[in-house]
Amino acid sequence: MKCILFCQNNYAFGILEPIKAYLDKKEHSYLWYVSEKIIGDFPYKTEPYTSSISDLVSYQSDAIFVPGNEVPHYLRGVKVQVFHGLAGEKKGHFRIRHYFDLYLTQGPYFTDTFNTLKAIHKNFDVIETGWPKLDIYGNNKSLYVEEKNSILKNHKAKTLLLYAPTFSPKLTSAPFLLKQIKTLAKNKDYLILLKFHPLMEQTWIESYKKLAEEIDNIVYVNEKNIIKYLLMADLLISDTSSVIYEFILLNKPVVSFKSISKNIHWDNSLDYDQLVPLIEKNLGEDPFAAERNYIFEQFHPYNDGKSAERMVEAVKQYINKNGIPEKRKLSFLRKMKINSIFKKPKSN
Repeated sequence: MKCILFCQNNYAFGILEPIKAYLDKKEHSYLWYVSEKIIGDFPYKTEPYTSSISDLVSYQSDAIFVPGNEVPHYLRGVKVQVFHGLAGEKKGHFRIRHYFDLYLTQGPYFTDTFNTLKAIHKNFDVIETGWPKLDIYGNNKSLYVEEKNSILKNHKAKTLLLYAPTFSPKLTSAPFLLKQIKTLAKNKDYLILLKFHPLMEQTWIESYKKLAEEIDNIVYVNEKNIIKYLLMADLLISDTSSVIYEFILLNKPVVSFKSISKNIHWDNSLDYDQLVPLIEKNLGEDPFAAERNYIFEQFHPYNDGKSAERMVEAVKQYINKNGIPEKRKLSFLRKMKINSIFKKPKSN
């Protein structure tokens, strides 16, 4: 099977890497597509990759794994939506854009809704597989324990807190928690890591970087894959970000602010000034421990580390049943949108 690993944003690397590893294991061929805007962040430059859509046309793939919202309709292969997060409340998560033949869902919460949409649109299939980005939870959850212990020791701290807000201007807590994070850092038992989305407003990135330069137990981290820090942290501070669900699946407490989720099973506050007492309460009492079971069961009930395997095998079964589509049928307006994003090759 010939596959394209389709990356429009750098968060795609961590999502697609487990799929790549399974393709290697089964000796399938693959080609990374990496948008020019993120080529500097691409971590697998010894592997086959391109930023040219014409190369993808020539490659004649059997399947295209996409963690984003768009993929060129004219490329050969099953267009597979593998998703870039677990936040079903985010605008557009359940929007059917008609670019995909197959939706590989993370858990019942997502599967049920997409099956309902499938019955309406009748132009895609839905298979529940789990999410490959979280395979490390089943395979090597303790990977960064030594690094965590070392960084805590170096900062003479006892507890690692992670602040990871969303970038959305309407939803982010970043403009409102700067002072509170500074106050929180007065407790030197805390080491506070700051991990911002690459699309975060640059003004706030610079403000928090300055804070980290001034206060020794606040650290701004630049690594693109947040999984490392989710595994290391004892508690997450956030807002309306899908990273909350990823963290809860590690069975650890979350404090969020003004989340718009309809499935809040953690400590969510409307008052930014409550950051410090909320951290103390959730570290000491963990009052939402029992409620996390809902997230385990509905959002991602897979802890075997084999979601990438299930995805690849699901695509193989789909192809065996339906064949390999040469292109995707789209409306004129959607074709125009794709051509405006990806610049349709002259040969097409």
